Amino acid sequence: MLGDTNAVMMTPAHQFPTGVILDGDRRRQLMRWDGLIIEDDYDAEHRYGRAPVPALRSMLAERVCYAGSVSKLLAPALRVGWLLVPTKYRDRAIAAKRIADLGNAALPQLVLAELMTSGELERQLRFLRRRHVRRRDAMVKAVREYLPGATVHGVAAGLHLMITFDAGFSDVDLAAATLKQGVKVQPLSWHCQNPYPPGLVLGYAANTPSDIAAGIETISRAVRRL
Repeated sequence: MLGDTNAVMMTPAHQFPTGVILDGDRRRQLMRWDGLIIEDDYDAEHRYGRAPVPALRSMLAERVCYAGSVSKLLAPALRVGWLLVPTKYRDRAIAAKRIADLGNAALPQLVLAELMTSGELERQLRFLRRRHVRRRDAMVKAVREYLPGATVHGVAAGLHLMITFDAGFSDVDLAAATLKQGVKVQPLSWHCQNPYPPGLVLGYAANTPSDIAAGIETISRAVRRL
């Protein structure tokens, strides 16, 4: 699988944009491999209706650099994240961080620590999960109503859906057409190296159910024109 590669960066809990998780067979292959794994656990906490996926670091602590942040849980502007590194890399990671930016502000880190120890962060996560489920369900319902020919992917976790079309139009043209109508989406082809059916990446976290339905209806009109 990895050949002569010495290090890999992965999102095993939730791949962007498909939403798939790293399956058991590939996890076992990684356990037999002796390279360095950088695990970006960027939104594993946003998982709905099923248990969270175990982090690779929980099984391979001395071979995994585990990265995460609160950007999708609190606010990107906080610029607070973490990196747990194997013991043998720790001094070099600290030195590289110091050279890069001389360290982060202490106050946001202290506030985050208080939120964690007080239980407020967990309450915030429960609140967000409930809200995201409502918005995800609204998007799935709207896609089924307005885009019955589309296939929905990645409903189990994250803050976006991927949809694909069994059609011959360009998803770049579709995204441009919807943008002209005030709806911003990403064409799936932006994220593909190999040929793939046309599709869109649709975020739902920042929109109300009514806005989501209106946006999907706008996409539907653009699809009909194409």
